[in-house]
Amino acid sequence: MNPIPAAKIVIPEEDRKAILARIDESLKTGALTLGKNGKEFEADFAKLVGTKHAVAVNSGTSSIEIPLRVLGVAGKEVVVPTNTFFATAAGVVHAGGVPRFADIDARTLALTLESVKKAVTPKTAGVVMVHIAGLVSPETPKIAEFCKAKGLFFFEDAAHAHGSSLNGRMAGTFGAAASFSFYPTKVITSAEGGMIVTDSDDIAAQALQYRDQGKEGFLTNFHVRMGYNWRMSELHAAVGVFQLKRLAEFMRERNRVASEYQRRLKGLEGLTLLTPPAGSVCNYYKVVALLDRGLDRASVKKELKERFAVSLSGEVYDTPLHKQPVFQEYARGKFPVADDVCARHVCLPVFPGMSDEQVAQVVTGLEQVLAARKVAS
Repeated sequence: MNPIPAAKIVIPEEDRKAILARIDESLKTGALTLGKNGKEFEADFAKLVGTKHAVAVNSGTSSIEIPLRVLGVAGKEVVVPTNTFFATAAGVVHAGGVPRFADIDARTLALTLESVKKAVTPKTAGVVMVHIAGLVSPETPKIAEFCKAKGLFFFEDAAHAHGSSLNGRMAGTFGAAASFSFYPTKVITSAEGGMIVTDSDDIAAQALQYRDQGKEGFLTNFHVRMGYNWRMSELHAAVGVFQLKRLAEFMRERNRVASEYQRRLKGLEGLTLLTPPAGSVCNYYKVVALLDRGLDRASVKKELKERFAVSLSGEVYDTPLHKQPVFQEYARGKFPVADDVCARHVCLPVFPGMSDEQVAQVVTGLEQVLAARKVAS
């Protein structure tokens, strides 16, 4: 029985050779930042998403903070789902704003229009929608329209959602701007990096300044904004260029694996797979399943690994933000759905090249581990 990893970073040999050639050229010429690789990556990514602009930065985290600075959150509240990664709310705080947490829908792991309405106050500047696990919720356009009617900005944290869409509309195109992450575990990577996408000339222009120490232009030392070093290096951009070319292929592979799970796990007692609603094309950054209440997630994961050599990845996310020590001053209200979902979901192994035999090994492990717990109960 061969071990099955929770995830696998795939950079094919031919791509590695092409990437190394680009890196070698950068090392020879000394063009190590804000050069042609970065510009190509930006142009290709904007084309994929369908936005006018794409601005490459050094991390998914900075791709959140920069546009929130431009959108003017300082001193104001921003509605954020509580079941997201630290960086979503931290981006609000670092941009001078106050995160206001909201509950979610268990079927999509995303904000709902009703949860947003409950969280909005006279101090609210906007809403951050997070496409958890690569799933674009049908609530997305509804919340965007609500924000427009109320004079609030709508921003997408699409860190998980490269290539995902809803009714033909790409993740990243529903609001004023959006952010993407290229951290190593994501569907595509640049080792480290992020991307801001927008149709706004003003947001794009300010983002270019913020990422380069707030300078008016690359070749000047005239600083017009309180920026930071948020540049993406040419070496990272070279990786991103070739990973982006693989996105469609990687999505097909992930969807194939997810379809196999759905077929083989249908009706399995103790576990329910989350499935995208009609019209939602998911990249399956994660294949999420809810364990029945009463099952101990830690022991299920431990037994799967020890008996069946199956590793489950980290959750999305196991501890909601309102329970994180660093955000206690913002933890107002109750979030029963997020508390429940965060406590009992698991993420099944998924990566390009995963074989049907590996899927079967995961399924067999789940069947036996869950069956044993049913008997024990």
